[in-house]
Amino acid sequence: MTDQIKYSNKLRDNHVLIIGGSGGIGYGVAEACLELGCTVIISSSSASRIAASISSLQKTYPSARSRIYGHACDLGNPETLESNVVSLFEEATQESNGKLDHVVYTAGDALSIAALEKVTLEQIQQAGMVRFNAPLIVAREAAKYLKKSYTSSYTITTGAVSEKPHEGWAVIGSYAGGHHTMARGLALDMKPIRVNAVSPGAVDTTLWKMPDEEKKEMFKKLEAKMTTGRVGQVEDVAEAYLYCMKDRNLTGSVISTNGGALLI
Repeated sequence: MTDQIKYSNKLRDNHVLIIGGSGGIGYGVAEACLELGCTVIISSSSASRIAASISSLQKTYPSARSRIYGHACDLGNPETLESNVVSLFEEATQESNGKLDHVVYTAGDALSIAALEKVTLEQIQQAGMVRFNAPLIVAREAAKYLKKSYTSSYTITTGAVSEKPHEGWAVIGSYAGGHHTMARGLALDMKPIRVNAVSPGAVDTTLWKMPDEEKKEMFKKLEAKMTTGRVGQVEDVAEAYLYCMKDRNLTGSVISTNGGALLI
């Protein structure tokens, strides 16, 4: 007689598309999904980064080599955004009989942080291309390919600035706040597919483009304002995305994972 596997086996054999999966949090979600028996398709704007990430994942999970795929998709150009997303879903579903179980959106670009008096309309519009416009276009296409069931999900990414504003972050913060409404609205428009958002605080990833000493000093200041006293790690934050996929009663919600930074 064997033990039941009602919980640990929930995502086995699922097909998961992770947009932004070649690095940072998205890469961590890809690792976790492979460990849980999923077929994973990662996407980012760079074909070379995808190839490197696939190679890394295959070395870490040699038994899952046949369950890892990748496709490049540039989300930053308004002229090609829609056609690129359409092509991505067509390519990503070739290995899954035209259907997906989950789509996770963690893609981002350089933060548009500027003093209000220096912000231009062009900067505002470009700041929302990858972080706000693209997840809506992805939702439109995901609705065509996700299995029409409460077992399927679409998870977008916002950020703690949506709940605790910072000076100079008005543009990014406005888009981040909009993600809360986006998750609720899409949960209605895409039902019975579930739609949720994850709101991370500071997370230690390779996406921080600065010298190590500068990064350590910045993290030290951040940790002084966190109840955990520790900047988030990718393997911790990835759990929030797994929860969004696994809890079939969760939709229209925002999961906040920030080390207590909202409390201080």
